[in-house]
Amino acid sequence: MDKIAQTTRDIGHRLRAARLGAGLTLASVARQAGVSEGFLSKLERGQATASIANLIQLADALALGLHELFPSETAPAKTRVAVHRADVDVGDLQEVAATGYRWRHLGGGAPLDRLEVFHLVFPRAKGMAATVSHPGQEHCYVLSGEVLFHVGDAQYRLKAGDGILIDSQQPHRAENAGRGQAQMLMTVARPADAGDLPDWWRLATTTTKKEET
Repeated sequence: MDKIAQTTRDIGHRLRAARLGAGLTLASVARQAGVSEGFLSKLERGQATASIANLIQLADALALGLHELFPSETAPAKTRVAVHRADVDVGDLQEVAATGYRWRHLGGGAPLDRLEVFHLVFPRAKGMAATVSHPGQEHCYVLSGEVLFHVGDAQYRLKAGDGILIDSQQPHRAENAGRGQAQMLMTVARPADAGDLPDWWRLATTTTKKEET
């Protein structure tokens, strides 16, 4: 089993274990997370992949930290050192079939961490269908291509080498604005007064049905 398939299966097992442990039904969790019951069932069985927006919604519905959905042998309370290598092929990133964008978790996200870092890849004409909003701040640095950011009612077009820092409580999303693939480094920081609470993500709107297929 390849890395992506194994991670997808592990995430599904963790979602199912958390749901059953909390005594919740598929229908109730799906409704609270804004996804379909069928999609959640497939996700729990490792037969579907989820976008970051989907995982944020589901983690919130299950009172989990996003990091708790990913496999970890040590599960430290706070990250001391985390190394990610440059020789990881972009093809090894987690792919969200419905949207086409790919991503991988680079570091952070332990209960006492303030930062979490992601590498996002947007194929041509692809973007986040859902607008997100959550406590804290985030910085997005465009590695290649062009990305159009929607923040509240404003739009910001960024090219490679440009970055944007936003108050994450403002509704926001990003889309590929160039002719080719776009890559982005996203660093998210939860607020200092959040203590060690892991469930700090919030969505302003639910994902579209297109994301669930």
